[in-house]
Amino acid sequence: MFIIGLDLGQSRDYTALCIIEKLEDRIYHIRRLERTRGTPYPEAAARVKVIMQKLPGAALVVDGTGVGAPVTDMFRQAGLKPTAIYIHGGDRVTHEGDTYRVPKRDLVGVLQVLLQNARLKIAPGPLSDLLINEMLNFKVTIDPVTSHDSYSAWREEDHDDLVLSVALAAWWGERGGAVTMLTFPTNPLRRTYDDVYRDFREY
Repeated sequence: MFIIGLDLGQSRDYTALCIIEKLEDRIYHIRRLERTRGTPYPEAAARVKVIMQKLPGAALVVDGTGVGAPVTDMFRQAGLKPTAIYIHGGDRVTHEGDTYRVPKRDLVGVLQVLLQNARLKIAPGPLSDLLINEMLNFKVTIDPVTSHDSYSAWREEDHDDLVLSVALAAWWGERGGAVTMLTFPTNPLRRTYDDVYRDFREY
């Protein structure tokens, strides 16, 4: 099973895409990472369509938090059938149809569990080190008034687009691991591409 996680950037922000394969033993292999800046949404949709044509049956999970329903609807109109995720700082997952509202702690928690149990494999590639750095730069902030937690990069110039694209895909694969702590291992296990997937580098 292939899952595509897509974090759509606004205006001059980065848009990040990952392709994850979920194996029968619930091991996840990150097969490809992409990151572009200032990509118009129609171009992003066209790019995803090309990828999904090469991966029949793949699931598409899109972060609709910042871009809103009109953009996710654009992907639907393109026939891509995305699952839209709206991220919030609460503690409950709700959904209506193919639209989910998911606490960010759940997304991050899934990554934590997968990494700690060596179930997330990161293939070496141009963006693999950047992904690992994004993971390590994350922090959790607890609001002393509301007790709500929020996750962000350590500094304003850091980005979290790649790690968010992976978290979207991983969460969909696990469908909501209820873990709230944020502790990333410092040495995620890296694995090479399998020969059968070498053509992923060509698109």
